[in-house]
Amino acid sequence: MTSQELEVMEDTTTPPFVESTEMTESVLRSAYGHFPSGVTALCGTVGDAPVGIAASSFTSVSIDPAYVSVCVANTSSTWPVLRTARRLGVSVLSENHGETARALAAKGKDRFADIDWVPDENGAVFIADSSLWLDCSIEQEVQAGDHLIALLRIHRFVTRPGISPMVFHGSRFHALAAR
Repeated sequence: MTSQELEVMEDTTTPPFVESTEMTESVLRSAYGHFPSGVTALCGTVGDAPVGIAASSFTSVSIDPAYVSVCVANTSSTWPVLRTARRLGVSVLSENHGETARALAAKGKDRFADIDWVPDENGAVFIADSSLWLDCSIEQEVQAGDHLIALLRIHRFVTRPGISPMVFHGSRFHALAAR
């Protein structure tokens, strides 16, 4: 055990709770940043062009039927376009996809200019060298505060066990570390 791990174990003081009146956007973002998550690309073909966003608020929902969900900010100008795609490709980005995630989150530029992407005959778009591809359609959308929860039905998938996923933690991208 390292000295840093030992210090954490020995710290028995409990900090005070942050009350609801103190929950500003920056305070909440900082708190949410304590939870590590994967990073996904949610992409589809609209017209003849790929459209996509990066999302770290992705989770599995159900085995039967096969559902996952992703949360999208109500302020997104991309989601109203992307949601019209016949199918959506969810790509779990690899530890080498930092620039891809930043490009898909950027505004005012061609997000796919420097991304190696794969179109699908059903209209989904996948990011090459991702650890998981899910071919999905929108089952339901639910408003939840300043976000929308999109429930996605999985039609088929491809896994790549040899590719490690990216982790988003503390507002930074990380690779998984072996123990």
